Amino acid sequence: MTPTGILAGLFLVLALYCGIDPWKQSAISGFPDFKSYKVEMPPWSLIPKEKDEENLLQRSEIKFLNQIQGPESMAFDPLGRGPYTGVADGRVLFYDGQKWTDFAYTSSNRSEICNPQPSPLSYLKNEHICGRPLGLRFDKKTGDLYIADAYFGLMKVGPEGGLATLLANEAEGIPLGFTNDLDIDDEGNIYFTDSSTTYQRRNFMQLVFSGENSGRVLKYSPATKETTVLVRNLQFPNGVSLSKDGSFFVFCEGSIGRLRKYWLKGEKSGTSEVLAIIPGFPDNVRTNEEGNFWVAVHCRRSFYAHINSQYPKLRTFLLKLPIPAKIHFLLQIGGWPHGLVVKYSPEGKLLQILEDSQGKVVKAISEVEEKDGKLWMGSVLMPFVMVYNLA
Repeated sequence: MTPTGILAGLFLVLALYCGIDPWKQSAISGFPDFKSYKVEMPPWSLIPKEKDEENLLQRSEIKFLNQIQGPESMAFDPLGRGPYTGVADGRVLFYDGQKWTDFAYTSSNRSEICNPQPSPLSYLKNEHICGRPLGLRFDKKTGDLYIADAYFGLMKVGPEGGLATLLANEAEGIPLGFTNDLDIDDEGNIYFTDSSTTYQRRNFMQLVFSGENSGRVLKYSPATKETTVLVRNLQFPNGVSLSKDGSFFVFCEGSIGRLRKYWLKGEKSGTSEVLAIIPGFPDNVRTNEEGNFWVAVHCRRSFYAHINSQYPKLRTFLLKLPIPAKIHFLLQIGGWPHGLVVKYSPEGKLLQILEDSQGKVVKAISEVEEKDGKLWMGSVLMPFVMVYNLA
């Protein structure tokens, strides 16, 4: 047999293996209805190439190592106390300046299955029972804390904490599948994201691999107690944050890697437009006192991930190989966990970029909150908080 014939035979065997997946060793073996979608990425040439050559985030301080697991969101109450953060076992914790204490829960089930585990990923199998608080925002007028729980939906707890109450868990008759982040306007309306109605948070890797577009941006009105869909057919919408003047909010498109603006006032009200192209996979976004937007970028986008996004059939083929999901995920993020934060003006101008390209100190950033000259950075995958001094 010729070399060409041998290669053709090997390819045929490989194709048959991927089609059958006989030993169920692929990254999508537990998802019989898995489908890859094309991600309409900006051209590679348009993805920002600016870098922080000094890797300034490596100067960040690691705080609370192994005291908290997976602190996604960093929030400070109207009196400036905190931070408050949601962790992997379903609690919202409060740091009083000396220690972490329990503040709130999203699930009434606090049985032994919610007890401390070795790592944030150890909780995945029981997250739907214990709850998983992600985005946090305080109402500056009332002191109420609003919580985006990945499984239970949009929730609220009073200034004294305790068990949160449910505000919304569906829209247009479709249940919220992956409630992610939120913000509140001056009238008390809440804008929030539902990252997927197909995949729950515990299957976030498969959501990343799929690129499916069931994500939504929604609005909850406390006056009418109604939830409406503002933007639909999104690929992994994530963080959301209002502009300083309240005329618009921005939200992150995770799969595409964009920051998008949704107008609330003016002649463009009710429409959206692209504000900026992000140099990686964005997570949460937060507005600082100057009205600029800090975007937490989980990692830079690799060329491998860029190509995969364009060719869903190729992506499905690769995902059916006997390679663990974790390896595919590392390939998506360039080989190792790392992180960066980028700051944009309200007009979409890139103002600042800080990173740790080697992941020595800062990695897998979920959110960055600016307070008193410092950046407080949370990570849904890490057992610590990272703090960078801007001075």
